[in-house]
Amino acid sequence: MPAMANLSSAQEVFARVSQSAQATVDGSLHKLEFRAMSTRCQVNCHGIAAEVARDFQREVVAWVAQFEARYSRFIPDSLIGRINAAAGEHWVETDPDTDRLFALCHELFFFTRGSFDPTALPLIKLWNWKANPPVLPNEAAIRAALELVGWKKVQRKPGGIFLPQRGMALDLGGIGKEYAVDCVMNLASQRGIPNVLVDFGQDVRVRGVSPGKNFWWIGLDDATTPGKCWVGVAVTDHAVATSGDYLRHFVVNGRRYGHILDPRTGYPALNDCRAVSIIAPSCTIAGLLSTSVCILGAKEGLQLVELHPGAAGAVTTDSGRLYSRKFPEYIPA
Repeated sequence: MPAMANLSSAQEVFARVSQSAQATVDGSLHKLEFRAMSTRCQVNCHGIAAEVARDFQREVVAWVAQFEARYSRFIPDSLIGRINAAAGEHWVETDPDTDRLFALCHELFFFTRGSFDPTALPLIKLWNWKANPPVLPNEAAIRAALELVGWKKVQRKPGGIFLPQRGMALDLGGIGKEYAVDCVMNLASQRGIPNVLVDFGQDVRVRGVSPGKNFWWIGLDDATTPGKCWVGVAVTDHAVATSGDYLRHFVVNGRRYGHILDPRTGYPALNDCRAVSIIAPSCTIAGLLSTSVCILGAKEGLQLVELHPGAAGAVTTDSGRLYSRKFPEYIPA
């Protein structure tokens, strides 16, 4: 578990998350629902005693609240808030768990060819998909923000991190929720819980099987008809994540601007990808690949998927759907 964040912030987040938590039992299935990280979270498990389930549920709520209090950029005295406030001024102390998280960011930055960049926050702040009418940031502002973006600029050492330019800022939104899913699954594994589904805002990872079946059934949202599934995939001991611009975008002068930014250009990804669903051994990788394919485009993106062992993907484009080689294996006949 991450080291304690500022006590008052941690207490406030824990109170909010725990107050939202609801635990129910449906047959043999122990269900937990709560809100954290600005999304709906669900953890289902079965094949264990009721007391074990209750202890696990309490641990999950406490862990997720702690994670949000430590890594949310929206909390000024979170670790990420303090790192961003110290940009251009001084190093900030980190713990071993955070060092491992940043090391993962480093690996994923290079694996995705820069389409994932945790320093993209200055760009993210420029774009407002809720504005009505929509407003495009001007090119000068985008160029200025791009000067503050670049994971290669970040200085790290065991126990510390430094953003060398004032105005640089981290945002772990690209992998934070997915990373938390994987950590919660690790908690279940440590307790020996055989059958678990962890779903944080439709970033899903499963272990074992669902009641009465030999897999977990995960529906994939239809980009052409949001709210409906275009297919269900049968998975076990894998994760499923979907990214796309079909819910959040605007059109100006005939050009579509989705909410997935390309940190290399400063603009929303411009290609024919409307949604990307990825199946992978971990939720972190599934979520990262789904977003990266949206940025890289269907052809280059699916090539990237094929490079990752155990990953499979489906891309919904303006003209149809494209699959990686392994994806059809997860669709029951």
